[in-house]
Amino acid sequence: MQESSTKGMNHPSVLRFRQDLETQLRQHVREAIETVLEAELTSALGSARHERTERREGYRHGALQRTITTGDGLRELEVPRGRIRQEDGTTKEFRSQLLPRYARRTRDVDAAILGSYLAGTNSRRIRTALKPLLGERNLSKSAVSRIVARLKALFATWQARNLSGERYAVLFLDGFHLKVRLARRVIAVPVLAALGVTEHGQKRLVALQLAATEATTSWSGLLTDLERRGLSAPLLVVTDGHAGLKKALEVWSTVRVQRCTTHKGRNLEDACPVHARGEMKRDYHRIINADDGLAARAAYDAFVKKWTTLCPAVARSIDEAGFDLLTFYDFPKAMWKSLRTTNTLENLNREFRRRTKTQASFGTEAAALTLLYGLVAFGQIVLRRIDGREQLLAFLAKEWFQAA
Repeated sequence: MQESSTKGMNHPSVLRFRQDLETQLRQHVREAIETVLEAELTSALGSARHERTERREGYRHGALQRTITTGDGLRELEVPRGRIRQEDGTTKEFRSQLLPRYARRTRDVDAAILGSYLAGTNSRRIRTALKPLLGERNLSKSAVSRIVARLKALFATWQARNLSGERYAVLFLDGFHLKVRLARRVIAVPVLAALGVTEHGQKRLVALQLAATEATTSWSGLLTDLERRGLSAPLLVVTDGHAGLKKALEVWSTVRVQRCTTHKGRNLEDACPVHARGEMKRDYHRIINADDGLAARAAYDAFVKKWTTLCPAVARSIDEAGFDLLTFYDFPKAMWKSLRTTNTLENLNREFRRRTKTQASFGTEAAALTLLYGLVAFGQIVLRRIDGREQLLAFLAKEWFQAA
């Protein structure tokens, strides 16, 4: 049956139909692009072709032939030319914003190339995969390098941007490791990541930074840099309780802190004898799954009292986090699940690791961070809005009003 179907697909009449259809589609693509370019020139001139009007700001003078690569392959286009009148009475050659003067590929093709690169495909594989679409001369190794260079420039701009116009209600802070070649050796180095939540509940990547360790100095450096570039202190910071990060948060002395309840649960298990872990977990869940903050506080006090007798190490472990485990109860109930753990950022870090596992290691720090930034910036990883966002704006308005 499969062989019969394949023969049918290759019948001469079927092949001719496909070729005719592709020809018609290509013609429509060309006509659509040329129509848009003509409309752009008409808008710049203030008049249509052959139209006599006082609004005219210049004149047409022929057209030129351009070969560009679109999502459907190579296209020969007729690009209209014109001269635009300047304030001093002189004229200037019209430059299309839709099709820049030296552009040879449309943006969707560049996006496809970047997407392949960001997915872990090297330049040779990109050229092989897209050869039927782009042809050899339009996708050389240097062409791919130039496109990737654009990504690096975007990352550099993003990394140094002014943050005074950005405000985040919540900031998740966490780190993970990537293999990078440093000082002639491939080592696993920490990547410090900051993920913000806007007042409308949208998650945004705020910062990425490689560090020698997750020590206090590294986290302090990241937070100090954010403050230097104008970022206001968030209302809440969610962390995993790393000692270096805990100390670094003194940069924002008034910020509220939520310790990750999942990480603390693991710490408690490590401190608890195996035979008593089931009982300990039930007591701990009464704290983090309470109906409200008052009930959680009562469950916390009962936990400390009970386990100080049964297993002092467990009591000391939970006391280390203290009431920072309960901060999420101050926020709308619909947000509790999202705010009581660092899972929001850990899910992003997990995607980073999954998307970069094809890379044995990165040659430079810049290459590693640029790739991670590109995965988010170009939509390979989509950041969705936080749960409970519907209640967040009204809650923040009251909080920020009281703070003022």
